[in-house]
Amino acid sequence: MTIVNLSILKNGRARAIRFSTLSAICRELDCRPGDLLDYDA
Repeated sequence: MTIVNLSILKNGRARAIRFSTLSAICRELDCRPGDLLDYDA
């Protein structure tokens, strides 16, 4: 994962996220995907 990719995620400009990226973030933060994601209808 690059600094550029982290910046895109942080600033809310990401249109999608790969499962491998989500998994890596969760592994490092010791959390689950549901802790990071939210759904707005």
